[in-house]
Amino acid sequence: MGENPPPTFENSLQAHVYRLRRTLQQLAGPDGRAPELLTRSSGYVLELGDEETDAAAFRRLAGQARACARHTPDQALHLLDEALALWRGAPFQDVAQGPMSQSVALALEEEQLCAVEDKLWLEIQLADPVHSISELKRMRTIHPWRERLTEMLMLALYRTGRQAEAVETYNSTRHRLASELGMEPSLKLRQRLQQILNQAPSLDAAVPA
Repeated sequence: MGENPPPTFENSLQAHVYRLRRTLQQLAGPDGRAPELLTRSSGYVLELGDEETDAAAFRRLAGQARACARHTPDQALHLLDEALALWRGAPFQDVAQGPMSQSVALALEEEQLCAVEDKLWLEIQLADPVHSISELKRMRTIHPWRERLTEMLMLALYRTGRQAEAVETYNSTRHRLASELGMEPSLKLRQRLQQILNQAPSLDAAVPA
């Protein structure tokens, strides 16, 4: 509707709210409680009570995974699998994209991407890195400016005996950053390159960071 809604928009909105509240009543649990759509001065708020949204469950599981990643990486990987399994397409993909929904969607997509990176990192540490290389290459194509993906790809290639490819991955990233953004790779990425060139023993230790 934008800034010029039709004259009948209030009646239409009230009808939608009424139907939504009736639908929510059908979701009542064994205790008879159902989610409530509450009226507020700025609009409407969905009160879930003790229920948990997928977004809240995702954040809880991802947080638990990060908390135990160093000491129990197997458990962390399992928690991340659970968290990422909650995703079904893009956030608010069936909702009109207003400024508020767009900002929340972008934040959720960033959190998902961080969780995917965490999972890939753990997979490199716990399994054969060769299984992660194709996914890292795919993700790096979609998100070329995320240096963590480049760093993980360099490490996975090095651990599978492909040192030259690891160095070339760095060089291609450095060239693209310089030509398109006028920037140099981060200090962390440069340090990873030096470790690979020097074949540092620490690169072979499967210790999550």
